Amino acid sequence: MNSESGTSVPCEAKPPPSSGRPRLNHSESEPDLGPNPKTFTRLCSRDEEDRAAALDELTQAVLARLGLDRPGSERLCASTLLHLLRLSRSCPLSEVRERAAKLLRTAQERGVEVPRALTSGSSAFIPAKEMQKEGIEQDVLLDAFFSLGRLDNITMAMGLHPAYLSCFLRTQHALLDLDGPLPSLWRHYIVIMAAARHQCSYLVQQHSAAYLEAGGDESWLGGVQQAPAKLRSLQGLNKLLAHRPWLITQQHIQELVCPGAESRWSLAELIHAVILMAHAHSLSSFVWGCGVNPEPDHTGGHAFSPPSPNHLPCGPHSPAHEDGRQELTDGVMEVEVLMKRMVELQEQEEECTQEEMLTRFERERSESIPTAVVRGAPPEVVLRLVEDPEFSYEDFAPRGEQAPPTMRAQDYSWEDHGYSLVNRLLPDMGQLLDEKFQVVSNLTYHRMAMHEGVDTYTLRKALWNYIHCLYGIRYDDYDYGGVNVLLERSLKVFVKTVACHPEQTTARIYHAFWRHFKHSEKVHANLIVMEARLQAALLYTLRAITHYMR
Repeated sequence: MNSESGTSVPCEAKPPPSSGRPRLNHSESEPDLGPNPKTFTRLCSRDEEDRAAALDELTQAVLARLGLDRPGSERLCASTLLHLLRLSRSCPLSEVRERAAKLLRTAQERGVEVPRALTSGSSAFIPAKEMQKEGIEQDVLLDAFFSLGRLDNITMAMGLHPAYLSCFLRTQHALLDLDGPLPSLWRHYIVIMAAARHQCSYLVQQHSAAYLEAGGDESWLGGVQQAPAKLRSLQGLNKLLAHRPWLITQQHIQELVCPGAESRWSLAELIHAVILMAHAHSLSSFVWGCGVNPEPDHTGGHAFSPPSPNHLPCGPHSPAHEDGRQELTDGVMEVEVLMKRMVELQEQEEECTQEEMLTRFERERSESIPTAVVRGAPPEVVLRLVEDPEFSYEDFAPRGEQAPPTMRAQDYSWEDHGYSLVNRLLPDMGQLLDEKFQVVSNLTYHRMAMHEGVDTYTLRKALWNYIHCLYGIRYDDYDYGGVNVLLERSLKVFVKTVACHPEQTTARIYHAFWRHFKHSEKVHANLIVMEARLQAALLYTLRAITHYMR
């Protein structure tokens, strides 16, 4: 289940780094002792000579500071040390990576308290060696580095599927950086509010840094009550969009578009905000579902250690390993059974009645799939950005209760309705989203586990439709019996957890399904979950906007 081609990421425009310098508790009051920030920016230049000059400039500036007669911890500010740590760990340019590591070692030898990474690799679920073995094209990583100004762990995980990474980065760049109805600061703050709903401290930290770099008011990060009333008015919609989008009605739209003049949202602003929120919710699913580690310069991704000239430790694995990694057992028979079932479904000629199709859909929709896992309280940096933290996903059709009306895809679909509405209110965004949906739906390498030349269409379709089923969306022309045949219970547990309660995802749940598949195939499954979830949430909101506009 992979891609054949490796389309390069967009590189013409240079967006500001999405996850720049964090605010640090280690030494926030320190003067900025160290290299000019522009020096770090020039290390991401496509011009080889400019990069070489910047690398020499960086080296001279760091060595000059190390020569000052000051206590070790004050010679270089924490942000410079963390910049060096990040470059030494994730820069795809070997000369930059090696020089940054050497400067950190030199600083440590001079008595400076240097940071050490607390995670190994970009994922807590996928060993770094496995990630390297599966192979990410160097050109893809370089393009991402030059475009984003860094190579983050999300990009590394998505880089296993370069065709998808390309259109993902184009869409995210348009949402966050290109001209649009919302100011840049608000875009990042909306993503922060949305990611906080799923306790995704990775995205909260990433976009908090970008928000501050763009000149944002730091007090807003102290709690949503500090933000303007207009932004706070999104909280109700944000909550529903994240956890129960089928409850969104035209009344919710009307309350935002037609309140007092001061906090009124235009439809163009609102659709931009809705897509940003849905993007952050679904991306949180990907972060949790792939066990994406904190960045080395994020809180939780590093620690400052006492100087030790002979040792620059790389740290333990991420805390996301709390369950321990299950031993991978022999899944050959499972794969063979799945292959056989796929062939049988593809060759099946029996046609079901509409009544039987509906019965099979209802059976899938009401199946009891447990997902709840007890976790500790979310970090304060996340909790203070959430209103009504107890509100969470509930099954679309809890047993014994009256279910909300099912959304029939024939009545309101992305292709026939959502696409054109988005394009009308936010030009070109419908096209970008549609490309992303198409790429992830068609992504295939024609292989599955140890088998080559496999048509995986029925499996990919079953995954997509099962996620929409969890969100109460039904396709009249799809036989949901195929979902039960192709998706074994451990896969359903993983998919439902990542799609509906992503913050409950654990290493055990990840390792329990598709035990003989490659990690890149599991990442592909995460991409399908992310995009199917995104589309489902957008459909309910776009339908409400359509009803409001009539």
